[in-house]
Amino acid sequence: MFEPSELFHQIALTQIPQIGDVLAKKLIDHFGNASAIFKASRQALEKIPEIGSIRAAAIKAFAGFARVEEEIRFIEKYKIQPVFYTDEAYPKRLQDCYDAPLLLYFKGNTNLNASRIINIIGTRTPSEYGKAMCEAIIAALAPHQITIVSGMAYGIDVIAHKTALQHNMPTIGVLAHGLDRIYPYAHKNIAAAMLENGGLLTDFMSQTTPDKQNFPKRNRIVAGICDATLVIETGLRGGSLITAQIASSYNRDVLTIPGRINDPYSAGCHQLIKTHTAHLITDAADILDVMGWEQKTPKNIPAVQQRTMFVSLSHEEKRVVAIFQDKTEQHYDDICRASQIPGSQLNNVLMNLEMHCMVKSMPGQRYQFVG
Repeated sequence: MFEPSELFHQIALTQIPQIGDVLAKKLIDHFGNASAIFKASRQALEKIPEIGSIRAAAIKAFAGFARVEEEIRFIEKYKIQPVFYTDEAYPKRLQDCYDAPLLLYFKGNTNLNASRIINIIGTRTPSEYGKAMCEAIIAALAPHQITIVSGMAYGIDVIAHKTALQHNMPTIGVLAHGLDRIYPYAHKNIAAAMLENGGLLTDFMSQTTPDKQNFPKRNRIVAGICDATLVIETGLRGGSLITAQIASSYNRDVLTIPGRINDPYSAGCHQLIKTHTAHLITDAADILDVMGWEQKTPKNIPAVQQRTMFVSLSHEEKRVVAIFQDKTEQHYDDICRASQIPGSQLNNVLMNLEMHCMVKSMPGQRYQFVG
């Protein structure tokens, strides 16, 4: 007899009508896990703000458990990694986004929390200029341990994936459908190669087709799991501009390549620059500079001076310094989450540590431990 697991209830929670990612996470925060939500009484569910009687009834009336069992069999057969919102492996950058997916499905061998991740997107019909810029930039980024993300589409997307593979860079394709298919099918061989150095990621169950409405939903993952979005050639309409706007709303850096002023391929890029949404980028060095990825670690403070300084730090300052034990560079959102210090207070703590020459503020809301 099938014994429902926590994963079983996690998948089921994503399939309940009228319960999207935002509300599902509120339910998780209240009940602790997905299993407890399904075990809760209707009255207990109704008491949760924004759930009410209609959504509570939808939870109690959910009848799609057979489909959930089928999905679990698919996951086990094809060795797919389900990544729930509260799991350690869940992309931390994406976790900080209010509408982050509750559950991701991943097949591959790379770290979704790599220290440097950038997505590269653009038109499906790039010019020779756009292709050349995409290939040259990725080639120049190769020595800097950067993971490349894109959406597996024709044009700039697939050029980014191909070029990353050629330079042995991890590359992740974010899909607008389930992991039981590849769309476009022409990219099947590239997708297979990506499983060996990168992977495929989606929040859609198997048997989900690449319908039009899925692509904007996919784009929020592309924007959210990265430090920055690079747009290479796009018109004034399309998914690339949507992704750039989403990235901007997530406080991610947006970068773009300029083109000729009368070139329709670059009209969207120029719009991003004119509205101060994106940094103007001409080469990989500009990206490294904007993101602070080429700055050298400043000379350490002598150990005796450092120990003396540490003793004089406040409790909150010591808590922030301790966060840098695992790696010398941290994003502001990671520091805020790990320290549990309110944002307004954390800004003062970080400023004090900068004055003590213990951390250094870097582009992209990142901080580097100095001493």
